[in-house]
Amino acid sequence: MKMVKSLVLGSAAALLAVGGAQAADLPVKAKAVEYVKICSLYGPGFYYIPGTDTCIKLGGYLRADVIINSNSDYTGNTSGAGGAANRFTNGYTWRSREDLNIDTRTATEYGVVRTFFDATFSWTSDTYAGQGNGSTVYSPIGTVSAPNNANSGAVAAGTVGVYYAFIQFAGFTMGKAVSQFSAPWANYPGNNYDGLVGGGGTITGVNQFTYTAQFGNGVSLSLSAQDQSAYYQAGVFNLGAPVTIAPPGALGIVGVSDYAGTIAPDLVAMLRVDQAWGLFQASFAAHDNHVAYYGGSELTGHPDDKWGWAGQLALSIKNIPTGPGDTINLQGVYTNGATRYNIQDLAGSAGANTIYGGTGIPGAYQSIGFGFAPDSVFVTGGSQQLITTYGFRGAYVHNWNPNWNTSIYGAWAQVNYNGTSKSYICGAGGTGFGGTFAPLLGGAANLTSCNPDYSIAQIGTQTQWTPVKNLTFSADYVYTHLDQSFAGTINFPGSAAIGKPAAVYELKDQNTHQLMFRAQRNW
Repeated sequence: MKMVKSLVLGSAAALLAVGGAQAADLPVKAKAVEYVKICSLYGPGFYYIPGTDTCIKLGGYLRADVIINSNSDYTGNTSGAGGAANRFTNGYTWRSREDLNIDTRTATEYGVVRTFFDATFSWTSDTYAGQGNGSTVYSPIGTVSAPNNANSGAVAAGTVGVYYAFIQFAGFTMGKAVSQFSAPWANYPGNNYDGLVGGGGTITGVNQFTYTAQFGNGVSLSLSAQDQSAYYQAGVFNLGAPVTIAPPGALGIVGVSDYAGTIAPDLVAMLRVDQAWGLFQASFAAHDNHVAYYGGSELTGHPDDKWGWAGQLALSIKNIPTGPGDTINLQGVYTNGATRYNIQDLAGSAGANTIYGGTGIPGAYQSIGFGFAPDSVFVTGGSQQLITTYGFRGAYVHNWNPNWNTSIYGAWAQVNYNGTSKSYICGAGGTGFGGTFAPLLGGAANLTSCNPDYSIAQIGTQTQWTPVKNLTFSADYVYTHLDQSFAGTINFPGSAAIGKPAAVYELKDQNTHQLMFRAQRNW
C-alpha cells in the first residue's frame, strides 16, 4: 500500500514539474498596442497624439499654376520684364507648389492651447535679363548657375516659404499670422489673383502679438502690435540723395528709400461682427515712419518721425437671392503715410510701376507709364510729407450648381501727393521731372504735365470647376489700367536688363492683362 501511495505521489510531482516547465516556456502576454484615436473636440481630421492629450491635424494642398503674360506668379506684370511688353516678357510662368500645415490643440484649465504651422514648397520658373551686350542670363528661383555659363548647369532646388507659425492661448495670438487689419478673405474677395489693390494683405502672415476679446453673438475685438518691416513699409523717399536711374528701381524714380532701424511696431485695432447674414469689420492701423539721415552720416541730421494711419471697412453679405451660397464681399480703405494697407504686399510692384506701350507721337520711340507710392517723401532739412491713398475692392460670387461657380471682381486705388511734396518733385528747384532730376533723364524733351498722382484700376473674372470633392480647376483673367498724371515726352535713359534703349518716350497711361489656369488638390 505504501508502495502504491509513493508511486501516485511521485507521478503527481512529476506531472507538476512538467507542467511548470511548460508554463515557463509560454510567451509573456504582450502589452496592448495603443492605436491612434480620433479626437472629436475640434472638428473632423483631428487625432490624439499617442500617449498625450494633444490633438493634431495635418492638411495642405498641391497646386499647379500656369500664368499667361507674366514674369512672376499671379501678382501682376506692372514692372521689370513683365511691364516691358517686349521679347523679355514671358509668354507664361509656371509654378508647382505643395503646402503643408500642422494644427495642434490641447484642452487646459485656461482654455485651449493651439499651435499652427503652414509652409510651402515651390518651384517657379523665372525670367531672362539682358546684359547690355547681346547676351542674357537666366535667374531661376532656387537654382545655382554654373560659374562659366549662366544658362546651363543649374541645380534644381526650389524654394521654401513659411506662411504661418503661431501660438494661440487665452485669447492671445503670438507669432506669424494674417494681419488683424485684413478682411477675412484677405486678398481674395472672389479671385485667385494675388495682386489686388484696395485693402490690407499679408496672406503669407506677419509677426504679431494680438489679444482678441470675444463678446458673444459673433462680436469680437482684436488689439495687435505687428512687425512693419517685412510687409508694411512702402518707402520713405529721400529726394535730396543722389539718384541713379538705370533703370528706375523698385523704390520709384524720384528718390532713394532711407529707412532707419525698427523702432515701433504697427498698432492695429479690429472690431468684427460675424452673423448668419454675413460679416462686418472695421479696422484701424497706426504706422510710424522712421527715417535715417539726410546724408551719409549722423552729422547731416534727420527728419523727425511721422506717424501715418489707415482705416478700413469690410462687409460680406451671404444668402443673397441669386442662389444658394452666393456671396458679395466689399471693402474700402483710406491711408495717410501707411500706403501698404491699400497697395498691399503682394500687389506686384504696384507701389513702383513702370509699364511700357506704343505711341503715336512722331519722334517718340515708345510710351511709358510711371506710378510710385511711398509712405512719405522729404528733402534735406525738410520734414516728411505723407502720401495719401484710398481705394476699394470687391467681388460677387455666383454658384451655378455644387460643382461650378463664377465670380466677377474688381479693385481701384488712388495715390495723391500734397502740394509740398509735388513742389519737391516738380518745382523749379525740385528733384523730379521739372527739377534737378531732369538732367538724369537727359532733360525733359517736352514735359507738359508733372504730377506724381496716379490710380490703378483692376477688373477680372474667375470660374471654378470642382468635379470631385477637394479637387478644383480654375481659370482667372484680370485686366489692369494705370492712369498716371505725367504728360509729354522725356529722354529716358533706357534699361539694358529689359532691352529698352535710351530714347524719347511719351508719358502715357498704360494697360496690361494676365490669365491664370490652376489645378489644386486639397487634403
